[in-house]
Amino acid sequence: MKISMYEASVPCFVRTLQNLLNILDRAQTFADSKKIDVTVLTGARLYPDMLPMARQIMIASDTIKGAVGRLGGVEIPKYEDTEQTIAELKARVAKTIAFAQSVGAAQIDGSEDKEIVLKLGGKEVTFSGLQYLLAFVLPNFYFHVTTAYAILRHNGVEIGKSDFLGNR
Repeated sequence: MKISMYEASVPCFVRTLQNLLNILDRAQTFADSKKIDVTVLTGARLYPDMLPMARQIMIASDTIKGAVGRLGGVEIPKYEDTEQTIAELKARVAKTIAFAQSVGAAQIDGSEDKEIVLKLGGKEVTFSGLQYLLAFVLPNFYFHVTTAYAILRHNGVEIGKSDFLGNR
């Protein structure tokens, strides 16, 4: 049985991004209730040499835009990377969801053998579409969403595994 590249990508991306929107709502509620400037949360890091929460979300968004664009053969939208508030991050996530949903299964299915070339660390890396999705996109995406979740949880936002996984 062949894998559906669409089913292995877009629905997974959208579900996790929708869960991220809910987590960001919880973060905003937390900041409001504690009278904390939201940029304290969006600028928070787990360790000084790690990227802040806002950047984690930007990279997760960029990963999905890139994957959907490359696999679907459509232009990848460019975002400014200026988001600093939870509202701005939510708008970015919502735009990313809309873009992912705008590319249909017919555009993505069949891309498992498509050659994907990326510049990583100054050198070109070539993947098949399936390798790109399974070995690069999915781990990278979940790493950054998980890190954003962990930063918020570490800073007191009352979220748990069920928030990350969402309703079933």
